[in-house]
Amino acid sequence: MHPIRKKRLTIVLFLVAGIAIAVGLTTYALRQNINLFYDPTQISAGEAPVDVRIRAGGMVEEGSVIRDPNSLKVEFRVTDFNASVPVEYVGILPDLFAEGQGVVAMGQLNGQGRFVADQVLAKHDENYMPPEVADALAKSAKNGQQPSKAGDAPAY
Repeated sequence: MHPIRKKRLTIVLFLVAGIAIAVGLTTYALRQNINLFYDPTQISAGEAPVDVRIRAGGMVEEGSVIRDPNSLKVEFRVTDFNASVPVEYVGILPDLFAEGQGVVAMGQLNGQGRFVADQVLAKHDENYMPPEVADALAKSAKNGQQPSKAGDAPAY
């Protein structure tokens, strides 16, 4: 093999190896930072991973909000009208947070089936609903359950 060919082959191999390493590191970083969405039916069925950061969404169940008077701890249940999941959050809730409203909570599911949220997002106006929540509610409506209000599950 010519020395020039050998030098070119070495350069090409180093480039391929460098690109492979860069792709591998990028894939690893993205996998660590991805937040998958699970609805309450999936969480109660055991499909959601435990101790992994995920998003859970649905409607805040009527009469389920319990506020601790001595701290910022709030407990409530999120439902998709098929199943509900208890959520625990310590912090200031968004102004639009209310019973019967759509929310998306980010956090981890603990071993007892309780979702420990570190961030709670509420819908921003009357017509908006996060796509994941709308899909989960539409899916539960197809299974025979109807939302409590006509505007809760808009058809997209």
